Amino acid sequence: MELAYLPIGVPTFHLESAGKEFEKSVSLLKDIDPEVKVPEQMLLSIEKLHSFMDTLQPDLVVVQNITFANGAYMTEILRKFDCPVLLWTLREPVIDGGRLRLNSLTGAYSAANMLTSFGRAFSYVFGSPEEEHVKAKIGAFVRAVKLKKALRELNLLQVGHTPQGFGFGRGLDAELAAVFGTNLISIEARELIQAAKQFSDAEVQAYLEDARGRITALDSINAKNVLDFARLYKAYDEYIQQNRIGALSSRCWPDFFVEYGTPVCAVLAILNDLGIPASCEADTYGALSMFACAFLTGKACFFGDPASMDEKENTITFWHCGTAACSLARDDTGAQAGVHCNRKIGPTLEFGCKAEPRATIFRIGKDKAGKFRFFISSGEILDKPKQFSGTSLVVKTDSKSDEIINRSVKAGWEPHFVVAMGDIAQELEQLADLLDIQVERY
Repeated sequence: MELAYLPIGVPTFHLESAGKEFEKSVSLLKDIDPEVKVPEQMLLSIEKLHSFMDTLQPDLVVVQNITFANGAYMTEILRKFDCPVLLWTLREPVIDGGRLRLNSLTGAYSAANMLTSFGRAFSYVFGSPEEEHVKAKIGAFVRAVKLKKALRELNLLQVGHTPQGFGFGRGLDAELAAVFGTNLISIEARELIQAAKQFSDAEVQAYLEDARGRITALDSINAKNVLDFARLYKAYDEYIQQNRIGALSSRCWPDFFVEYGTPVCAVLAILNDLGIPASCEADTYGALSMFACAFLTGKACFFGDPASMDEKENTITFWHCGTAACSLARDDTGAQAGVHCNRKIGPTLEFGCKAEPRATIFRIGKDKAGKFRFFISSGEILDKPKQFSGTSLVVKTDSKSDEIINRSVKAGWEPHFVVAMGDIAQELEQLADLLDIQVERY
């Protein structure tokens, strides 16, 4: 992905000051993306701007008023490129009652006026290259644009329909393509069940051995269920490979218990470890939320229900029946095999998740008008053992946990959330801005 830096201005301001800011800005951008396209010198005329732009095919541009520049500069940039823009204003290097060195801020108003006239959404940051928040904002913008591009390249698999009463997670192909650019592929759960039934014991041995390397006490589960789980693992894996699937939502109950006799929980857990975000209960927007979190953190994330709240401890416990990635398990227990808390059939996963100093709670949901919105909250995952049968984690939230619960229930949020291992709130906000989606911070 090509990032381009456009330092625009005019030569009538203090060029020594501008030159120092230019060098520091190039250094900062190269720290964020070593392949960033930068000009050899500041672009202090429309002609120099055109000459540099002719060498580019950017996926995003950082436009910086290295000094004041009138709206004609931004007009030419917008005529040339149709890609995300981050507008960067430099802080005045000296305020001493003398000459205005850069006048970058006035230039930003001219540029933003043109962006608005063209109807282009854009991101904005104010500050010098040495300021940490500037580097954080630009880095988050670059990562959000990369995520937006990844969403447009994503094949998202929807296995089966949502159970009755869980329609909030049902994905629509036209909607996903129009808003996120994502390609939705839908199949029935019976297709993968029938594929799994065709495999012999010998054909699934490699999958069984892989699972044994991830899950402890697997041999304590009924042997037939374990083999049928391995068959299902192979069926899902082969479909994913053959169809270039990047994330999936899967129906689970009642089909896999009643029609197949073995749950899909442990399969989804392993897929999450393999870098294929996978949600249960056919929650397709939950799977999309998981993909965003896993892409930004490079780690598996947790998918589950807000099941408990402790106001005194300021915590919210997230739980599900046993689909969490094995890599999230506490070191003292590992990812243990168990049976489903209600159906009493295995294998499912049993563990509490390990501690994490920073975490982000996220959900792509819809408001009462059916428009997409982002739920974003932050906190810390505490060092807590398993809270209930299945898999769980406990988040000590930055905001008051009771206020988060009260507000989000009243706002009608869906009952599934994703907990990401890391602080990615700024990136998710930037993504929402790029997609013109409302953000609700909790």
